Amino acid sequence: MSDAPTTPSDSEFRDVDETRERFRDAGYLADDRLATTVFLLSRLEKPVLLEGPAGVGKTQLATSLAQVTGRRLIRLQCYEGQDETKALYDWDYGKQMLYTQILREKIGQVVEDAATLSEAVERIADQDSIFFSERFLAARPLLEAITSAEPVVLLIDEVDRADEALEAVLLELLSEFQISIPEIGTVRATHLPYVVLTSNNTRDLSAALKRRCLHLFLDYPEATRELEIIRSKDTGLAEALAVRLVDVVRGLRELDLRKSPSISETIDWARTLAVLGVEELTADVLSSTLSVVVKYERDLDKARKALPGLVDPNATVPDHLGHGHGHGHGHGHGHDADDRAGGPGDPGGPGGPGDPGDGPDGRDVRAAKDRPGRHDAAYAGGGRTSSEGKPAKAVPAGQGARSFAARGARKRPV
Repeated sequence: MSDAPTTPSDSEFRDVDETRERFRDAGYLADDRLATTVFLLSRLEKPVLLEGPAGVGKTQLATSLAQVTGRRLIRLQCYEGQDETKALYDWDYGKQMLYTQILREKIGQVVEDAATLSEAVERIADQDSIFFSERFLAARPLLEAITSAEPVVLLIDEVDRADEALEAVLLELLSEFQISIPEIGTVRATHLPYVVLTSNNTRDLSAALKRRCLHLFLDYPEATRELEIIRSKDTGLAEALAVRLVDVVRGLRELDLRKSPSISETIDWARTLAVLGVEELTADVLSSTLSVVVKYERDLDKARKALPGLVDPNATVPDHLGHGHGHGHGHGHGHDADDRAGGPGDPGGPGGPGDPGDGPDGRDVRAAKDRPGRHDAAYAGGGRTSSEGKPAKAVPAGQGARSFAARGARKRPV
């Protein structure tokens, strides 16, 4: 399909500083580590693998790289169950069938003088190359990046979501910038693409894949850099409120949330507050807009409880759980001291040695239950009476024995 790969005659980036400045002009604030990695990507002609939590700017890096270099962006979005026909190439079966119908007469001419069926089949088999050629090859993102007539940026997004089989298919592309097609042969890149792979660390990638790439772990930025990112996006939020908002977001990320707020969601939250005309960040205002950055119901409950402390570290969170009962003491719901067990002066009452301060002493309660004579004569068989007040019928002592003997004498069915 093509000759040996070539690279542009002039360098894409002169040095790390220029790389950082060009990304800044495109609206992407890259730190020294990231700018260095991108510069090496262009000079060493190696793919770069970006790992880290969702929403830290991994995908945006590839988009900005295409923007600052003037290259076309080709994106392969990975997912579970994806096979090579969706990533590398596929045969255009419909087009093959259409050509078969058009060339039916020609096929008849090829086999019309064949002496046997076997000979006819052999003659048709000799024409296989017609239907398995570049004409009928449907290029998917990986093959498209290799065969592009112009340099491109290839983004392989969320490679950790793909199966390991597809990961193995990528090895040839990442190391040799070529793809092997059994029916055609090896296809080599016309221009070496800039390849960016991203991973959210949902699974470990193979050592073979990592060995072929430059590697960089992107984490959430520090407060000063995140504030700078918000400023660069012109959210409309006042500077003082943006500073406090960044602190709140960083506090939310420290919670045990299923999904922490991303940088892009922080920007959305700032724009939301600016549109609402918020002049002061309060727990109520942030709680009403919390769904902009927190996406799961369980996370929302946890974040709402933490917001007052994040907005004001000295704030006290009201107890919404009712009376706030503890363990090991009584209720103490507005009862007078004299109503407690024992009353004033009693060992279990107020001021007594067993006074719990807000309820009866448990020891006195238990002792009262064991007090002799606390039940009447009708309790537990002691002088039982019927509902009419008559003495209950006495049961002879041998009644139980006679009943069991009678049951044992009965014949059981065989």
